[in-house]
Amino acid sequence: MMKIQASYSCSSYLHKLVSTFVSILLLFHQHSLAKHHQPCPISTCGKIHNITYPFRLKTDPNHCGDSRYELDCKKDGPLLTMFTGKYYVQHIDYKRNKILLSDAGAVEDANCSFIPRYFLYDRSFNNILNEDEFGSQPFILDPTDPTRIAYYNCLNPIEDPRYVKVDTSRCNKPGYKWNNNVYAVLEPSLYEYHVRDIKVGCDFMVATLAKPRGNLEISMEGNFSYGEIHGMVIGGVEVSWLPLICEDRCGKGISCKVVDEDSGEVECDKHFCHYAYQTTDKCELQQQIFGYTRAYLRGIFIGFRSRITFSTRQLDNPVGLQYFDGGIFIGRNVLPIFLAARFLFGVVLLLVLFIYKWRRRHLSMYHNIENFLLESNLNPIRYEYKEIKKMTGGLRVKLGQGGFGAVYKGKLRSGPDVAIKMLTKSNVNNGQDFINEVATIGRIHHVNVVRLVGYCVEGKKSALVYEFMPNGSLDKYIFPKEGTDPLSYEKIYEISLGIARGIAYLHQGCDMQILHFDIKPHNILLDEDFVPKVSDFGLAKLYPVNDSIVPLTAARGTLGYMAPELFYKNIGGVSYKADVYSFGMLLMEMAGKRKNSNPHAEHSSQHYFPFWIYDQFKEEKDIEIMKDVSEEGINVAKKMFMVALWCIQLKPSDRPSMNKVVEMLEGKTENLELPPRPSFYPNETYRNHDDINSDHTSWSDSSSTSQATTNYSLDN
Repeated sequence: MMKIQASYSCSSYLHKLVSTFVSILLLFHQHSLAKHHQPCPISTCGKIHNITYPFRLKTDPNHCGDSRYELDCKKDGPLLTMFTGKYYVQHIDYKRNKILLSDAGAVEDANCSFIPRYFLYDRSFNNILNEDEFGSQPFILDPTDPTRIAYYNCLNPIEDPRYVKVDTSRCNKPGYKWNNNVYAVLEPSLYEYHVRDIKVGCDFMVATLAKPRGNLEISMEGNFSYGEIHGMVIGGVEVSWLPLICEDRCGKGISCKVVDEDSGEVECDKHFCHYAYQTTDKCELQQQIFGYTRAYLRGIFIGFRSRITFSTRQLDNPVGLQYFDGGIFIGRNVLPIFLAARFLFGVVLLLVLFIYKWRRRHLSMYHNIENFLLESNLNPIRYEYKEIKKMTGGLRVKLGQGGFGAVYKGKLRSGPDVAIKMLTKSNVNNGQDFINEVATIGRIHHVNVVRLVGYCVEGKKSALVYEFMPNGSLDKYIFPKEGTDPLSYEKIYEISLGIARGIAYLHQGCDMQILHFDIKPHNILLDEDFVPKVSDFGLAKLYPVNDSIVPLTAARGTLGYMAPELFYKNIGGVSYKADVYSFGMLLMEMAGKRKNSNPHAEHSSQHYFPFWIYDQFKEEKDIEIMKDVSEEGINVAKKMFMVALWCIQLKPSDRPSMNKVVEMLEGKTENLELPPRPSFYPNETYRNHDDINSDHTSWSDSSSTSQATTNYSLDN
């Protein structure tokens, strides 16, 4: 029983406490409301005796009126600041929601035939308000088509009825230099007066607006006096505070129109629901949802644009509503952080993916090389990278730059010099160039093939160690520069024969058929005795000896030396004859001691050297380039030219094998017959005029090519 009483007593105490708290809150709320809604007295200033909401005097309590419609009571009456100009209030019509304003100069400049003090024009107002602007201006122009008056100060008198002279004899206005030629010009309707109507020598002073007068007929012919114009200016211009009425009656951002001036009734525009003012109950639910969404999106756009343009111009006067400002916060702060984080995440992800693929590619390359070395039984020595560095003295003496890396001079511990090629670009084809070189040179020994002494594979570093060729590559001897002694045709012939024997050995001297695919002067090295060595097997391929046609997925080699079947599939398959073609182009350059292609030759017929040489043989003419050459040298050069013409035949089946090339070079020139004319592409014939040096040649396509016979079988 005692527990029940105690419980009852406790609950009664809590009830009294809550009641007391609620009573205090209600009293405080009523006191606040009474304080907030204190009645405002009707103010008086000069002849205006009904100053009330929305207008207020500066001396009125702070809660009275609207600060945008504040009036300053002066000795000449209430003064309103509008567009930084000062205007005296002539009349306030609360039924029509209009106020009549006159320029301050109309009242204060009593001793001067009035020149308006402040600029006022139609464009000062914005009567055509869209949903973003409605309610942003305290006044609109009403009526919308007032009379416009412009004043000009002219150097000379103007004889134009539209220019009405202003009497300025009693004016002493600071800032103006009067010359008694001041004119007023009326523009009764917008765009009726143009810039072209301003007279020469007249400077624009000021413009103002006036309420139109029905009893004054205004025309561009000018039938009025300045007294009438002065009366219009004194009468002032009417403006309306309708935007505030619409805001109070319909809700902020909603337009309206007055339907009954006596009762002040207005009709609200139900279709105009501003996105930023959704607190009003005049908007339907669907409009509110749309407005909220639009406010956020608009705010996000403005905020984001201000962030990326580093401009706060649109943020200087924010709307101040939570939806719009919330969107600005998201667009200015949240969205840039999100996009930056997403961008950084994408960059990091791409970087990680790139590193992963790069490591996987390199690990795959090293794995391929290591597997090849483990499975191959090779004679070359495997060196460590530190031994390579020691051999080259820290990669000090650079001999040249190859297709897949630089070549440095080194010295073995046993004494001989070596050339070491550092394969810095081996990752481009998964280490295949390294495997190609080691697989080919590492298993063959021939006097005309460069010898691989050793190799190095250590992490990302790989190198090939060759025997050193002190005389360098062949190209500097067949295309000699100043300071290089040219080789005799006898020596060039010996070199060509050595190259042919080396290539023939590659094709048929090993247990595997080795196709070089990059025979050119740069890849022929010369030892101290000018013995040629075929080198650079980075593009080489190994095939069984009995394979006459080899599979090849892409063209390989150097332009100018590549066989046409690498491009044209309809002339025959790719085989060892591709190396024969390359050797033919090389042999042609060796015999001619010039490049096969020379667009700067004296005669157009010599632009492509093989064609010109063929024409010389065909016409049985002496070859002009072989001057001061012995008879034996001439015979050797003719033999080399003839063999080269056989090697560069378009169709692979028309070319000899390398064994046959060796036999032709070792034989006599008289046993060789002139082959068919070489061509660039299939189904090509050549018509030559009588004079080979006349620089007139022509080409045409034909369905057949000429054939010739020879005493030699082209294949073994």
